Amino acid sequence: MREYLFMALAAAAVTYLLVPLVRRFAIRIGAMPEVRDRDVHTTPTPRLGGLAMYGGLVAGLLTAMQLDKTGGVLAQDDTVLALIVAGGLITLTGFLDDWWGMDAFIKLGGQIGAAGVLVYFGLFLPWIPWVSGESIGLAPDLSAIITILVVVVSINAVNFVDGLDGLAAGIVGIAAAATWVYAIFLDQNIEQNRINTTAAITAILIGMCLGFLPHNFHPARIFMGDTGAMLLGLVLASSLITVTPVDADVIQGMNRFGALMPILLPAAVMVLPLIDLISAVIRRTSMGLSPFAPDRGHLHHRLLDIGHSHRRTVLIMYAWTSLFALGLVGMSVTGVPVVFFPIVIVLAIGVLVLMALPRWRGRGGSHSAKRKDKPDDEDDGPATGPMPPIRGDAQPMGREGDDASVLPAFPARSS
Repeated sequence: MREYLFMALAAAAVTYLLVPLVRRFAIRIGAMPEVRDRDVHTTPTPRLGGLAMYGGLVAGLLTAMQLDKTGGVLAQDDTVLALIVAGGLITLTGFLDDWWGMDAFIKLGGQIGAAGVLVYFGLFLPWIPWVSGESIGLAPDLSAIITILVVVVSINAVNFVDGLDGLAAGIVGIAAAATWVYAIFLDQNIEQNRINTTAAITAILIGMCLGFLPHNFHPARIFMGDTGAMLLGLVLASSLITVTPVDADVIQGMNRFGALMPILLPAAVMVLPLIDLISAVIRRTSMGLSPFAPDRGHLHHRLLDIGHSHRRTVLIMYAWTSLFALGLVGMSVTGVPVVFFPIVIVLAIGVLVLMALPRWRGRGGSHSAKRKDKPDDEDDGPATGPMPPIRGDAQPMGREGDDASVLPAFPARSS
């Protein structure tokens, strides 16, 4: 366990220390475009934070290779080399897109290429579990295609959800933590051991996210950009892929969900990004647009539009991810019957209902008017975030507490 902590700290420290250097580099080369209509932030902010995260990935992997137990496990295959090469390719793709801009299909080609690198070095899905509890073996060609598809979907899901300060890094960190817990539990029950490839990858991924969040939480001083979002998606997908090579027959009996767990876990940890991805594709294609066309209809945009602050919106989406991912893993390892899984779904729907509460309060007349009379302890600051709404209940000028300087005086209309 101490080895996991050590490699996570190495990844976090390197990421954290590299961010200021990357920020200055992004400003120097002009990788901080003007604010667009669909953006939430209000001032130009440098991108390319993913370069620091890639440095943290490499540092974490090299540190893990030097440790006694983890190094021996990782030396058995080419996982480290696969992640460094594939991560480098996806980081380069994101860097060029953040700096110069890139056609969506060219970027998709880079994503497929990075996923292909993982397959080339042996990170692929040899089988997929089925509802009956049995597994379906995959031929080499079909295995490669499905693996690439899983990686590309994961990359774009994280990229789609990266729209608020600290959102993508926090969600991926929570997903990595859930995957880490399950990998430790599975390995402990199968081999009486806690050292495995999946846990090592997720520990490093947690460190990358924690090292970047202090610079990226609202108000953000730097964005990860496509450089970081696609890298996080790639590493998260790699960790989920490395869980499944365990024989499906061995997994049976290890948890209440049996061989279905390798399917349920990715669905749980990626539920929020996947919902956003699917809804975005449906929304854009129904309007006759490209699925990759940017817009302002993501889940985080809707939460902001109904009255949540920037930070509260991020925390709500953190809660969503934690509820699904950690709830599923917790039920699995504690032996809760499968029938209780729908309860998690009901609770998630409850969270959705709570999301709409600000809108309900806004319809209450006096309640709406009193809402802003109290100081807001969640002041998001002027640097980023949505513009404050224009108050419609402004009092006459000159009364104590009024901000008269922001309200222009209009001359009276002559009759």
